[in-house]
Amino acid sequence: MFSKKPDDQPAPRPAPMAKSNSSGSFSVIGTDVTITGDVTATTELHVDGTINGDISCASLVQGEGSSVKGGIKAESARLAGEVDGSIDARELVILRSASIKGDVHYDALTIEQGAQVDGRFAPRGSGNAKPQSPLASKAPAGAKDSGDPQLSIAT
Repeated sequence: MFSKKPDDQPAPRPAPMAKSNSSGSFSVIGTDVTITGDVTATTELHVDGTINGDISCASLVQGEGSSVKGGIKAESARLAGEVDGSIDARELVILRSASIKGDVHYDALTIEQGAQVDGRFAPRGSGNAKPQSPLASKAPAGAKDSGDPQLSIAT
């Protein structure tokens, strides 16, 4: 009735758990947290605190009171706080409470009225973000093109 298994057969092993990249999981950096160093996440990252370093993640949600001093690279990003660094995102939403200082590279971009951005915008994969302005004139003869953006004021 109660028989013992033979010792020559190993016990069945549980199947190894696969790493999950599901959108159901996320990490939160709270308002009382300051991180100095780069942050990498394979899923969604919600930042309400301060990060002094680069962020690389699948999806980023930034709260209004948060601060990021470093670059951001994400498939999608929704920014509402302060960012001092470049941004590279496939889908980017910049909310009215956001303040960004840095260049922005995107595939799809939404900016709410009132957002502050001090930088250049360019679609991803286009190289440098160089604004094409009808007011910009060509450099004077003999001037070298350093590749840096130049501004000429029309009078």
